[in-house]
Amino acid sequence: MSPVHGSIRLSPFRDRRQAGRLLADELAAMKPFDPLVIALPRGGVPVAREIADRLQAPLEVFGVRKLAHPDRPEIGFGAIAEDGTRLVDPEAARVLGLRNGDLERITAREVTELRRRIDLYRDGRPAPEVRDRTVVIVDDGVATGLTDAAAIRAIRHQGARRIILAVPVCSATAMELLHESADTVVTLRIPANFRGVGDSYLDFSQVSDEEVLDALAGTARVAA
Repeated sequence: MSPVHGSIRLSPFRDRRQAGRLLADELAAMKPFDPLVIALPRGGVPVAREIADRLQAPLEVFGVRKLAHPDRPEIGFGAIAEDGTRLVDPEAARVLGLRNGDLERITAREVTELRRRIDLYRDGRPAPEVRDRTVVIVDDGVATGLTDAAAIRAIRHQGARRIILAVPVCSATAMELLHESADTVVTLRIPANFRGVGDSYLDFSQVSDEEVLDALAGTARVAA
């Protein structure tokens, strides 16, 4: 199981940037060797920008999308990554009454949006080369853990040497899953009564495409 690092914080974060700065303090103390920071858009990008700046590390994005029932978008039953890696919680899919045809239609819809975002954020650049790198995957929070686990699995498959997952807040249930995926998990809050990631922020307004592009602008990028 992966070790968990991070000073536990009880009060909410002001916004994603403050959460990123606090995570950056923890990561800087770990002194990861030659890190590559990879943000999960959109919410993870402003968090990751603060971390990349502090570690003086290149910043890239990696596409992953939650899979959810169209009529109940708040309930995720799986995730799809940009390389085709897909994770599905069979019990959640069963409870939602999903069949194979439903799963394929939902996946196809999310892949379309995933490709749109990656084309926009990378501006035609290929996916970053992660082989033999220490990769810090950053999200703004974790509820089920499926999207983050899908990203970790995909990046692991591409040959990353070490994977650190850095998230401001994580549910205890998701932590059990992520223990088995990442080499190290860095988090600042594991609420006893987790109701949603947004409860850990005073400002959890939706991150726009424009904000993602602004956060990526002026950062070091890596060649694939």
